[in-house]
Amino acid sequence: MSLNRRTLLIGTALTASTAMLGDKTIAAGPDAKRKFTMDLRGSSVGIKADLKQAIQLASDNGFESVAPDAGYLAKLSGVQRADLLAQMKDKNLTWGSAGLPVDFRKDDATFRGGAGNLPKMAKALQQAGVTRVGTWLMPCHDELTYVANFRQHARRLRECATILKDHGQRFGLEYVGPKTLWASKRHSFVHSMRETKELIAEAGVDNMGFVLDSWHWFTAHENIDDILTLTNDDIVACDLNDAPKGLEIDQQIDSRRELPMTTGVIDLKAFLSALVQIGYDGPIRAEPFNGPLNQLGNEEAAAATAKAMKSAFDLVS
Repeated sequence: MSLNRRTLLIGTALTASTAMLGDKTIAAGPDAKRKFTMDLRGSSVGIKADLKQAIQLASDNGFESVAPDAGYLAKLSGVQRADLLAQMKDKNLTWGSAGLPVDFRKDDATFRGGAGNLPKMAKALQQAGVTRVGTWLMPCHDELTYVANFRQHARRLRECATILKDHGQRFGLEYVGPKTLWASKRHSFVHSMRETKELIAEAGVDNMGFVLDSWHWFTAHENIDDILTLTNDDIVACDLNDAPKGLEIDQQIDSRRELPMTTGVIDLKAFLSALVQIGYDGPIRAEPFNGPLNQLGNEEAAAATAKAMKSAFDLVS
């Protein structure tokens, strides 16, 4: 879809620049080692635990990082925060990526309320040593056209990114790839890597990048060459998921995924190899939205997730 002259020029420039980036990253060499961490984000795998409990679960199951919770951290005193950080250091854990505590997808009053509280949340993250925040993009809208939605997203996300930058945070955007979702409302919206690059360019802030998900990469019909147009600085966080068997790509349902390496439908070796090649050094976590997994207890869910993640990481070890 052609948005306007400015967006068309941005897209042309991005095509040229990503081609150059592709040439650069492909030269990384076959001996590169992984720098990314095996991350636990409990809410994505059915774990119901506060941050302190999540840290223990991560340590018990061999995770290397854990997703921070801005709301939890904001309630801690200086002494409590220091104690939490000491526990993480003792368990050899680092921070993953926090979720953006702002609902920017609804009416202006809702957005204003969240944005007004963001400096407090961002300060809490900064004080705890967190440097990464991410959110996802709804790929459709019943009322806003693509252009109107694009402008609103650029304006609101620019404001969030600016506040986050003031507190030392990088900010990642996750596009949502399944056609069953982006075609489900009157107006489709951003649902691919290329479109997300255009949105990031329009926002015009230097701390904004990607949350890259193997599921959305797969459902957007993308491949390893698309990842190789990115650099480590472009990616804030990653999700690792597999897909159910027996469905065409455009039939996949966003809420029905599998843990990594469960089916082999998604080429996770290619996905992870590309991340190794570009030197990605952030968190990678599972986000399967899987019913049976969500029915497990916390310990069982953490163990099952760790087993799946380790199996996937072995592909590039």
